[in-house]
Amino acid sequence: MDTDLLLTIGLAIAIFAIPAAISAFSDGRPPRAATVGIVVAGALIVIAFYARPGGYTLRMVPEAVARTLARVVNR
Repeated sequence: MDTDLLLTIGLAIAIFAIPAAISAFSDGRPPRAATVGIVVAGALIVIAFYARPGGYTLRMVPEAVARTLARVVNR
């Protein structure tokens, strides 16, 4: 699988999991689903960083997301 895609999916999951965790904490519920989401997102991001030769820099992350979205839109 493409590292840009792994990074983009990981970031998307993290974007949804973090507010879910905050919501669960504020309601007094255990954040089980949010915790799973954060762990999966973290794993995907770490795999993407290690699988790409040379890794990613902070400046490369928006470019990787844009490349992935462009590929999805142009299919």
